[in-house]
This record gives sequence, C-alpha cells and structure tokens, in this order.
Amino acid sequence: MNATVSPSRRITAEVTSWPGVEAGPGRRGEFAFTLGRRQLGHLHGDHAAHFSFPKAVWAELRDEGRITEHPVFPGKRGPAARRIESEADVDDVIALLRMNYERARSR
Repeated sequence: MNATVSPSRRITAEVTSWPGVEAGPGRRGEFAFTLGRRQLGHLHGDHAAHFSFPKAVWAELRDEGRITEHPVFPGKRGPAARRIESEADVDDVIALLRMNYERARSR
C-alpha cells in the first residue's frame, strides 16, 4: 500500500469530498461517514471497514467476495465487513461507500 498516505486517510479524503458527507468519531470508537442522519459505513483504523446493505445487495457483494459477514452479527444478512490489506481493498472500500452514498442521495 501507499507508504505515505494511510488507508484511512486516503478513504477519508475521497469520501469527504462528496457533497454532504461528514466524517468523525462514532459512538463505539469507529470513524463514521454520514450523509445527513444516515451512516454510509465506518472504519476501524486502517484495517477494516463496516457497512450495511439491503439483503439482496449484501448477498450479491458476498457472492462476489467483496464483503464478509460483520463479526458482531454472524449469520445476518445486511451488516458487512471488508478487510483492508491492499490498495485494491482501499479502492473497493471507497466503491462500497459510494454505493451507500448514491443510495442515500436517491432517498
């Protein structure tokens, strides 16, 4: 990964450049991205991202190998996790957050 910019900083810089997105500490120690009152997802340091998706979208993303079950909600469709281990992971975390952003904007 890019040694000069951490994954969380790169993700934050991109996601907060989208109109209306705010970022900051969440209630449980996570770093959350929000659009209005809707959370788009959140980071746990530079190593993991968590999201929530509609069940059908969740199933498709899981089948594609882009997400896994959320560790707090094993066996439940909707809550999702993504490890961040490479530049490709950073890019996909941004893309997953963008999916939630676009869905939130359309409401």
